[in-house]
Amino acid sequence: MFRVAFQGEQGAFSEDAVASFFGEVVTVPCPDFKSVFRAVEEGRADRAMVPVENSVEGSVTIVNDLLLESDLVIVGEVVVDVVHCLIVHPSARMEDVRRVYSHPQALGQCRDLLSRHPAWERVPSFDTAGSVRMVRDGGRKEEAAIASRRAAEIYKMKVLLDGIQNSADNRTRFFALQKAPRLLEQGDKTSVVFATRNVPGTLYEALGCFASRGINMTKVESRPRRGRAWEYVFFVDIDGHMNDPAVAEALKDLVRKAVFVKVLGSYSRAKI
Repeated sequence: MFRVAFQGEQGAFSEDAVASFFGEVVTVPCPDFKSVFRAVEEGRADRAMVPVENSVEGSVTIVNDLLLESDLVIVGEVVVDVVHCLIVHPSARMEDVRRVYSHPQALGQCRDLLSRHPAWERVPSFDTAGSVRMVRDGGRKEEAAIASRRAAEIYKMKVLLDGIQNSADNRTRFFALQKAPRLLEQGDKTSVVFATRNVPGTLYEALGCFASRGINMTKVESRPRRGRAWEYVFFVDIDGHMNDPAVAEALKDLVRKAVFVKVLGSYSRAKI
C-alpha cells in the first residue's frame, strides 16, 4: 500500500493535505520534520507531505532548511484551507479554560482570539492534533487545544468555538516530496535555491537571470546559510518547467553567476 509520511498525529492538517493530494493512502505520522524526511530517505514511506508556507504566518523555515540539505525532490503542491477550533473536554465550558495548547503557527494564526483572553496560558506544542490528544489524555477541564474539527471528532472532544483563526483566508501550502533519481518531466512551476558571493550587485544579477527572460518569480525568500555567519541562501519559485527553453537558459546563466544552485523540483502548481 502506498505510504505517505507527515509531521504530527492523526487529524493534523498535514494529513488533510495528504488526502487532498494523494487520495486514500496509508499515512505515516512522524514526530518532527526531520523524521518525515528520514522516513522517505530510508524507504519507510513512499512520499512525504510537508507544509512550506502559511498565508498568515509565512514560511515554515525548518522545512526550507531540510529541503536544502536533503536529496528529496518536490513532485507537487497542494493548498489546504485552515479552519481552527477551540477544543476541550466534553464537560468543559468556556469559563473553565486556563491553558491552550497548539503548534506555534496555529497559536499565531489565532492571535486575535487569544489576545482577548490574556489570562489564558499559551503553550506551544509539536502538533495541532497532538495537542487535542494530549488535552484528552490529561483529563483537565481547564486545558484546551487549537486544532481542526476533524481532530476533535477523532479524539471525541468538544468544539467550543469554530473558525477562530485571525483571517478567513487562512491557507497553508504543502509540498509533496519523493526520493527520485531525476525530476519530473512535466509541470508549470519550479523551485530553486541558490547562494551568491557576498558583494554588491550579485543578488541583483542573479535575479536578473529570470527577469531578463520574462520569467515570473512568484516567491523570493532568504535564509541564513548554515556554517557561514551573515551569509544567505535564496529560495525562489518561478513559473515554468526547468526544461522550458527560457527557464533552462536562465538556470544555466544562474549557475555562472551564483556560488551554488540547486533545483528543488519542477511540478504542477496547486489548484486553488
